[in-house]
Amino acid sequence: MKKLISFIRHGHPEIYKCILFIIAVAIIVYVFPKQGKFQYEFQNLKGKPWPHDHLIAPFDFAIKKSSDELALEKSEILKNSKPYFKSANSILATRKLQLIKEFEEQWDTNKSLKIKDKSLALSKNIIDSIYSKGIIEPSEIIENKPADYSVYVLKNNIAEEYVLKDFHTIISAYEYLQEQLRKHGTGIDTKFILPLLENSIAHSLFYDKETSEKVLNQAIEAISFSRDVIIKDQSIVSKGEIIDTKIFQLLQSLKWEFEEKGGGKSGTFFVLLGQILIVTLCLSVLIIFLAFFRKDIFLNNTKITFILLLIVLQVLMIRLALNSQSFSIYILPFCILPIIIRAFYDTRIALFVHLITVLVISFMAPNRFEFAFLQLVTGIIAILSIVNIHNRSQIFISSILIFLTYSIAFFGITIIQDGGSDVINIYDFAWFGISALLTLFSYPLIFIFEKIFGFVSDVSLLELSDTNGKLLRELALLAPGTFQHSLQVANIAEDAIYSIGGNALLVRAGALYHDIGKMEMPLYFIENQASGINPHEDLNYDESAAIIIGHVIKGVEIAKKHNLPEQIIDFIRSHHGTTITAYFYRSFQNAFPEEHIDIEKFRYPGPIPFSKESAVLMMADSVEAASRSLKKYDAESIDNLVELIITSQIEQNQFINSDITFRDINVLKKIFKKKLMNMYHLRVEYPR
Repeated sequence: MKKLISFIRHGHPEIYKCILFIIAVAIIVYVFPKQGKFQYEFQNLKGKPWPHDHLIAPFDFAIKKSSDELALEKSEILKNSKPYFKSANSILATRKLQLIKEFEEQWDTNKSLKIKDKSLALSKNIIDSIYSKGIIEPSEIIENKPADYSVYVLKNNIAEEYVLKDFHTIISAYEYLQEQLRKHGTGIDTKFILPLLENSIAHSLFYDKETSEKVLNQAIEAISFSRDVIIKDQSIVSKGEIIDTKIFQLLQSLKWEFEEKGGGKSGTFFVLLGQILIVTLCLSVLIIFLAFFRKDIFLNNTKITFILLLIVLQVLMIRLALNSQSFSIYILPFCILPIIIRAFYDTRIALFVHLITVLVISFMAPNRFEFAFLQLVTGIIAILSIVNIHNRSQIFISSILIFLTYSIAFFGITIIQDGGSDVINIYDFAWFGISALLTLFSYPLIFIFEKIFGFVSDVSLLELSDTNGKLLRELALLAPGTFQHSLQVANIAEDAIYSIGGNALLVRAGALYHDIGKMEMPLYFIENQASGINPHEDLNYDESAAIIIGHVIKGVEIAKKHNLPEQIIDFIRSHHGTTITAYFYRSFQNAFPEEHIDIEKFRYPGPIPFSKESAVLMMADSVEAASRSLKKYDAESIDNLVELIITSQIEQNQFINSDITFRDINVLKKIFKKKLMNMYHLRVEYPR
């Protein structure tokens, strides 16, 4: 129990990694489809022989209709659908009462009562006859339809079928009443009742859009998605049998049913278990790789978080695309992952992370082999295209290469599978083009991730290394000697770190800024004393030491003011480690041999270097500065100088926190000696 409590208390980084790993696995497994995956890929086998063993139906299943069949059935329903009209029964009663009222009000009482009764009776008969057929309202749904076109009329919620010629229109109703008046107009006042009858005519049948659409939708929804049934153990396809349309539909139906059955209670458990095992295995391989080959990343929880976050985002991206089903998944910028990883780490890390990600998401993608092949090949080309990032335009070049690689690989796979180029769809290449264009978003994403995680990319390091930048131009103006010293240190350190394997761009940028604190009081540093006046002559030794040491603190303040990355500021902090200002310390000893000396007044605040890069900068800075004080420049003096300085730093334990070996230090010594001799135009003395 005590050991567990102690581990919890002191093992926060390890606990964080475990929690982060579990969260990543959980998210990826959660977004995975929970259906079982059909083991055969056959989407590209239509018209070709079945390459697998004889396939027997493992269970009863219905044969699903193809999309063409379903579309045809839907088209037939739409073609044969009949519109519904509703009858307004109250129209007849209302119009009839109106007719009688107007007749009574307007009839001339001086006329014969017999003519009145006969005229009113005829008017009622005509109205009854017209409305018994019904007067249909004009509508787009029946416009230009033939007279025998069928419609349904709802009367008391009962639908009856009629043809259009069974109904009156307003015009035909007028014509009918006029005809009736001519036929039965003897002994009646025709001129009186004609306008009354015309005013009584109105539409009584109206298009019922709601009912029409409801019945149509019910008919479409009633379409059966299946036809016929395959019985368990029935043969589906034999090895070598040509996959025609019928067999292809059988395979589609079996695949759909198989994956649906994987959604049952027992099926879901095993599918979930398999997904957990696969995702855990893939991410474990990545973590183990980092632990063995990139401990600097493995020990940095922020970097682990960043890598796992990118993998999870890729999985979420493909899942959303599969849910929409409105576009090809090849439109997605999968190559954006290796490009972003390469911007912050080396090509090996970028390739390995891309490989693991493709393996994980291929379990979600259709045609897994083709998908994995396309993504791996294109990802490799994307990484190789930005091995050495010199400017942001390389991302545009990478985008072009991504499109070309996708296209060539897809074309090759297609003509292998289909034996020709006839089936190639130009839209597939359009998806690849859009994917390549979306890859350009890696440019702003790199900047965003730099700000979120505090990283610094190779592109940013190149920009920082531009000597025409505002801060470096200010250094060159205020402290020209320091600026030249920084350039020399940058050149030496860059070659040195390259020889032992490290980030040359980071070292160069760090070297250019490591002494920017000297801008505050440039004349107190010997490389800027062009006039021969040394202001230290008027100061005590401990005061001089404080000014010299202060350039580290001032440098950090200036760097933060100008928003330099923390990685660059670390070089400013550590380029002197916890060494002492030897000249002023010894001068103080010689001047005051009896006085007690507080050595901490002469010691730099540190910290000591904690990486190969910062250790190399300390060495390069010290040997370059010390070389300026040599009275004689030859191979022996430079050799002794380099050995003395680096041995002194080792004795002061300045490299105990750096992942640098004695073998690396021996290589570095040779590089420093060679560079210094080249700087002072010395020839290497060869043995005779």
